[in-house]
Amino acid sequence: MADILASLRSLMASQSPPLDALLVPSEDYHQSEYVSARDKRREFVSGFTGSAGLALITKNEARLWTDGRYFLQATQQLSDQWKLMRIGEDPPVDAWMSDNLQKEAAIGIDPWCVSVDTAQRWERAFAKKNQKLVQTSTNLIDEIWKNRPPAEINPAVDHPLEFAGRSVAEKLKALREKLSSEKARGIIITTLDEVAWLYNIRGSDVSYSPVVHAFAIVTLNSAFLYLDKRKVSSKVSSSLQANGIEVRQYGAVSSDAAMLASNQLDQATGVNSGQNGVCQNDTCDNDLIWVDPASCCYALFSRLDANKLLLQQSPLALAKALKNPVELDGLKNAHIRDGAAVVQYLVWLDKQMQEIYGASGYFLEGEVTSKKIPEAMKLTEVSVSDKLEGFRASKEHFRGLSFPTISSVGPNAAIIHYSPQAKTCAELDPNSIYLFDSGAQYLDGTTDITRTVHFGKPSAHEKACYTSVLKGHIALGNARFPNGTNGYSLDILARIPLWRYGLDYRHGTGHGIGSYLNVHEGPHQISFRPQARNVPLQVSMTVTDEPGYYEDGNFGIRLENLLVIKEAETEFNFGDKGYLSFEHITWAPYQIKLIDLSILTPEEIQWLNRYHLKCREILGPYLDTNEMEWLKKATEPMKG
Repeated sequence: MADILASLRSLMASQSPPLDALLVPSEDYHQSEYVSARDKRREFVSGFTGSAGLALITKNEARLWTDGRYFLQATQQLSDQWKLMRIGEDPPVDAWMSDNLQKEAAIGIDPWCVSVDTAQRWERAFAKKNQKLVQTSTNLIDEIWKNRPPAEINPAVDHPLEFAGRSVAEKLKALREKLSSEKARGIIITTLDEVAWLYNIRGSDVSYSPVVHAFAIVTLNSAFLYLDKRKVSSKVSSSLQANGIEVRQYGAVSSDAAMLASNQLDQATGVNSGQNGVCQNDTCDNDLIWVDPASCCYALFSRLDANKLLLQQSPLALAKALKNPVELDGLKNAHIRDGAAVVQYLVWLDKQMQEIYGASGYFLEGEVTSKKIPEAMKLTEVSVSDKLEGFRASKEHFRGLSFPTISSVGPNAAIIHYSPQAKTCAELDPNSIYLFDSGAQYLDGTTDITRTVHFGKPSAHEKACYTSVLKGHIALGNARFPNGTNGYSLDILARIPLWRYGLDYRHGTGHGIGSYLNVHEGPHQISFRPQARNVPLQVSMTVTDEPGYYEDGNFGIRLENLLVIKEAETEFNFGDKGYLSFEHITWAPYQIKLIDLSILTPEEIQWLNRYHLKCREILGPYLDTNEMEWLKKATEPMKG
């Protein structure tokens, strides 16, 4: 690590002008949350493997900013050459740089890896001391990264209409109508899941997300896809062509953005999809280029005319979040098969914990005296999560996991986004809580579920914490709220039972989920963060319900189901707004042994019993006799 920082500082000093600091974000050219191995530049330079974080290297310091999900993990992974900066507790990076770097300092960035919003926010902060943001011509990390993984040539594939539910022609028509209504003549689409969704293509360029490294430009008359052409088969090429989409090399997006700005792109193309267009150039007064400042990189923005830009959220973000009926059916079916896999896993794990460790098991409470287990028989966080993947892999339409499984025992469960590694992970412990947060990619939908269990005798404190989390989970899932309500307003519902005891958690409560796309999907969310105010919750959106509680060094608890937003049937309709509610589509039992029934209300117990009964009915056809017997026992009605 010392060598990496020394090489980097030497390279910084050789730049023109010499750099006083270098910013290394987590994101790739598309502002992705999960990136390919060759784009993990911040991980390479810092050693911190979390999905969110920003590294700052100065002449004599190295600092890393990350959020509350990763405080514990970063503390463990950063060497003593690095200082952890806790987002929400320490000064933000722009304020720190403005206050601590000298006047007229030159701060380097790769403009391809930074969004317009972020770059402009930094520039505003720097103005105070005449500091300047310097766009480097190459990525300095790439220059010192000797064994950087090569680019992979993974094929792009069509996503069939039977799963997509809407044709490319329909999506392009709706997009062009939106462009026209906003007086825009073109849009640059940079986020990978928006490109994949719009053109009904999928790929495998990023682990856990079925996307292709690609940009798109759509005008009122033309459409372009920018990717490595070696990824495009003749079959995919002909379906793109049929929709008037011209395929161009990935790197051409830069020059084409400049041509779009000077209104030469349509004239320069041989492919014209005017038949799908809203209007022809000579009849339009549209003159703006639509760019999403939160996701478009600064490099492309720099090729455009700043006076003729529509800087607002991409229209595809909301369109993609509002699931069509085919996508909703697919998601529901995927979650049923996924729930069956989770139950099969719990049945297997319960048996293993009893046979190998002498645990009292999923149903009974009993302390276990530790005994020497032969190495070959030991269960680890990684070996059991591999088994869970195996149960999922046997299900129809399975294509892989949707994120690295968080399989965590005892103190590791307190690390919110813990990622177990085969060499260093913990052994399962019958006397400790076990939390697993996992999901899969199926052709008909993406899944994400968390359950927390104990195979021995949980303490009264663990039960009280679990039950408080469960109460918040139930309260949010049962909420009814008027149209126009955003996720910021609902976040408190999941926290109130925890607040009663002076407890809380440092992450949001819910995120959207893709339809065989990214496991984390916006633009909506349920969170205390201000951006959760941006978009109201709407019918046919999906959102997770996942409160938690984490006690550093001891245990962690989280429960997560996916919800679909639907219209609510209410007795009255104040203000003629219309009211909304949630429908659970995740099916797996909550461990009754971990519940302190004295803390639950009769209504909460009634809800749990109804939910558990549905688990039996819905998952039954996917389970064998032994698994069904176990599920019946796990879902026996509770009496308050």
